[in-house]
Amino acid sequence: MRTYRELFAVKEFTPLFATSTLQVVAWTIGNLALGTLVFEATGSPLLSALAMFGPLLAQVLGATLLMSAADRLPPRMALAGLALVFGVGMAAQAIPGLPMAARFAILIVIGVFASVGGGVRYGLLNEILSRDGFLLGRSVMNMTVGASQITGFAAGGLLVTLLTPTQTLLVSAALEFAAALVVWLGLSKRPPRASGRPSVAQTWQGNARLWASKPRRYVFLALWIPNGLIVGCEALYVSYDPSSAGLLFACAAFGMLIGDTLVGRFVPARWRERLGAPMRLLLAAPYLVFFTEPPIGVAVAAVTLASVGYAASLLLQERLMALTPDDLSGHALGLNGSGMMVLQGVGATVAGAVAQFAGPALAMTAMAVASVAVTLALAPSLRPGPALEPA
Repeated sequence: MRTYRELFAVKEFTPLFATSTLQVVAWTIGNLALGTLVFEATGSPLLSALAMFGPLLAQVLGATLLMSAADRLPPRMALAGLALVFGVGMAAQAIPGLPMAARFAILIVIGVFASVGGGVRYGLLNEILSRDGFLLGRSVMNMTVGASQITGFAAGGLLVTLLTPTQTLLVSAALEFAAALVVWLGLSKRPPRASGRPSVAQTWQGNARLWASKPRRYVFLALWIPNGLIVGCEALYVSYDPSSAGLLFACAAFGMLIGDTLVGRFVPARWRERLGAPMRLLLAAPYLVFFTEPPIGVAVAAVTLASVGYAASLLLQERLMALTPDDLSGHALGLNGSGMMVLQGVGATVAGAVAQFAGPALAMTAMAVASVAVTLALAPSLRPGPALEPA
């Protein structure tokens, strides 16, 4: 499968694509509104970063307790139910006078449930597409994320200006409810991919099987750490330049869209493994310019170029699927998604803490240096080699 026409000819891909689009737009609008609301109330870069990216930290709970559900729940029911949970959570954030502790409690609940969502969604993608179509399908889903984030952050910035952060949160909730309806009407009823009931024991057993393979371990680490450190830079856009945060987020999403389009559609298979480390270096290196506290034009250019490097995750996910048996595909993709989200939350927290004392520009520079160092350290263990059998 090499063309977009072939991809969209697959019956269930279109509603899955539409659902992902709606949810990413809802998430970006809601996150920008919530980050703005918290920053206006507290003036704290750390709390603002945690409000936008803190739920990602909670995904460690889902990854260690709930991830077996990714392959053991009917996909349509799970995806519709999760969209409803997210919609209710965003609507609750719009309650006037809600205490800050309650806001973060809601974010924790959302983060725990979101950890399963990625495994269900991308496990279903792996199920409805052939093996040779997964990279193209995943790249299109990533492109959807990029385009939807551009739309979401642009719309969110406009809505926060024209309305209020609280009213913008209600728009986000409505989009989540619409996504639940699309799932229910557009996807067919499918059985779970694996037998048995979801449980903590099954989650731990699946995690242990996945982590037992040394090649898979290095792929997971390369997917999680460099990416998470750079998301720490993104978490400081609001405190670096509050008036231009929406523009910076939109440009980051645009760069990601460019990278996913190039890698998913145009890069030949023989080049893919060799591009991994350079792409991860590209993700970090442009952020080094923030050491000079550049004007917004230079910052926009650096952010856009750096975000092209997010396409490295496509190459690593293709390798992960080649190393993973089918009955663990949803679990592996969910674990990858949750691990990535957790490390992004850690990156946002660390970056926010450094920014409290050193300022956003220096904190962004430090996170970029750390990402480059990790990529160079992991590179020898990810060199192209003979195909490996899944274990």
